[in-house]
Amino acid sequence: MQQHHHERVSFGSKIGAILAAAGSAVGLGNIWRFPYETGNHGGAAFILIYLGCVFIFGLPIMMAEFTIGRRSKASTGGAYRVLAPGTPWKWVGYLGVLTGFLILGYYTVVAGWTLEYIFQAATLGFSGKSPNDFITMFQHFSQDPLRPLIWLFIFMFATHFIVVRGVKDGIEKSSKVMMPVLFILVVLLAICSLTLPGAEKGVEFLLKPDFSKVTADVFLGAMGQAFFSLSLGMGCLSTYASYFGKDTRLGHTAMSVGVIDTCVAVLAGLIIFPAAFAVGIQPDAGPSLIFITLPNVFQQAFAGVPVLSYVCSVAFYVLLALAALTSTISLHEVSTAFLHEKFGFTRTRAASLVTTGSLLIGVVSSLALGEWSTYTIAGMNVFDALDYLTAKIMLPVSGMFAALFVGWVLDRKIVRGEATNYGTLKSSYYPLYILILKFVAPIGIVLIFVNELGLLG
Repeated sequence: MQQHHHERVSFGSKIGAILAAAGSAVGLGNIWRFPYETGNHGGAAFILIYLGCVFIFGLPIMMAEFTIGRRSKASTGGAYRVLAPGTPWKWVGYLGVLTGFLILGYYTVVAGWTLEYIFQAATLGFSGKSPNDFITMFQHFSQDPLRPLIWLFIFMFATHFIVVRGVKDGIEKSSKVMMPVLFILVVLLAICSLTLPGAEKGVEFLLKPDFSKVTADVFLGAMGQAFFSLSLGMGCLSTYASYFGKDTRLGHTAMSVGVIDTCVAVLAGLIIFPAAFAVGIQPDAGPSLIFITLPNVFQQAFAGVPVLSYVCSVAFYVLLALAALTSTISLHEVSTAFLHEKFGFTRTRAASLVTTGSLLIGVVSSLALGEWSTYTIAGMNVFDALDYLTAKIMLPVSGMFAALFVGWVLDRKIVRGEATNYGTLKSSYYPLYILILKFVAPIGIVLIFVNELGLLG
């Protein structure tokens, strides 16, 4: 294990570190999951609770994961072994790796759909279709045994290619290009959407809270979304933090990632809701919002200007694919780094094993939406079961253990040292940060769980 430590690579620049971590966080979770969670849970009321979850649970736990990664200079799977050798804490590291691996498996299925829709948008596959045609088109496509698999493989190999190239040449370089492009696309599409007639209803839905919709369920949804969106508990952040340099400011990086992540999520809402209301579509259309509602929206909204309709629809799905790719890279890196360190495999071999394993999960998840939809786990098809298990159970559990570990187990001097870059930074927030890690985050997560299991009556 030790022999790998001296050759630990690191990100070449602070901005590289921030963009890579933000790339890990900004993904389909923001653009695909956030709008439909918001739609289902009463708009702005959900966003306020979500922001609370990001700042109260999210950022402190992100700091905790950064601390574990940078201090151990090891992959998530090995980090707890380095920091608390000979204790059962190593299992928390393994849980993080497993969670990231499972998410990679089914996430790449949806990532592959984005490629089909880039293809459809680019080859005028949307033109002249009615709203019902889009529903049929999506159903036919997602249940097709073959087509989604072709895109899944293409997406997975793109991810594989970047991960094999390593941290600086692969992950950092790609993040520095993809993140700014992604941000520009989000802003441009939001502007297009806001100029549509009737868009103000969507803005009102997004920004005017309806507290009558707030139930205990909304809190669970908001916390699950915060974990999913910030990539907490899946091993990505602590793996990336193990490549941070000594001068990377952990608090500053966590805050930057949180702000970028939330901005992208809210901007995605500003793309989707004004456009949906402008053409009279319900905002709580579920995950299919992006693949059924939006192509229809682009068709109708810009009907007078076919060029704009074409450009916007292609740009939107390119944006989705980029967001998905920055996330699949970080999920892949978690398992790759783990295998590379734990078993001493070459980077290429480790990555190949991860790619093969996640393709298997991906194939099963994809077929579960069509041919194999009759096979269920607890009443859910394999795809939905994986989503539920990872987002609502494994991520919060893994995040909670990271909080407990840094709050209670790790030496105080190390925790303070990592937060202040060993005395070179002021950290007036430190006492609050420790209080949240020790008590607030774990108790909050447990309460939300207990409620999810229906034990609060």
